[in-house]
Amino acid sequence: MGNTKPYRIKGGDCIGALVQAASAPILIGAIYIYIRDKYEKEPYAMLVSGLMYGIYSTLVIWSVGIFLEKLFPHEETPFFSAFVSSAGIEEGVKFLFLYFLVWRNPNFNEPFDGIVYGVFVALGFALLENIIYVLHDNLGGYSTALARAVFSVPAHGLFGVEMGYYLAAAKFERKKKYLFWAFFIPYLLHAVYNYILFLDKKLLWVPFIGFVLFLWFLGLKRMRLLLECSPFKR
Repeated sequence: MGNTKPYRIKGGDCIGALVQAASAPILIGAIYIYIRDKYEKEPYAMLVSGLMYGIYSTLVIWSVGIFLEKLFPHEETPFFSAFVSSAGIEEGVKFLFLYFLVWRNPNFNEPFDGIVYGVFVALGFALLENIIYVLHDNLGGYSTALARAVFSVPAHGLFGVEMGYYLAAAKFERKKKYLFWAFFIPYLLHAVYNYILFLDKKLLWVPFIGFVLFLWFLGLKRMRLLLECSPFKR
């Protein structure tokens, strides 16, 4: 076994190294959110469950996408792909997984927990999606891993922040209308994000970077607000 060469995909990239490159930003994101949750840490078992729910959601999203494509054959335009077949299905399934994971769970006992679990589910989804893209024969490689580490993975995490923020509002303000916003806001942000990318026009890179900065501003603001609301804050 010591003389066995590591398996390589097209272009000579080692699969093991690519998987590590695809997984690194997810690990960084998970550690960051865990550190930000400074008043009452979540159990490790629940955090792992969040990641696993996110991974499971990827398989469900893939299955639902194939089923709907066969049931309703359609032409993939940038608008349809962004607002229906990607963001619509992905955020809808992730919302359901997040809801059933935490809504009645006693560990969901402060507002910031919504963001913690929303991000962990999103990162679980991003992990499997990232590995699939990075190992792709034509689209994969280290350049793809780097681009997704800078843009795609943080974006998924920030969509998870929005989902968790409104889920917490629904639970702790006892206003069920926020459950709709917990799906719709991350869906809308995700759809706009994808639509700009799918148009594939160089002139749109400036507004795209502006939109990414807006996502960061909004996400960090949501985290500060819910940390201030913690009943465990001294």
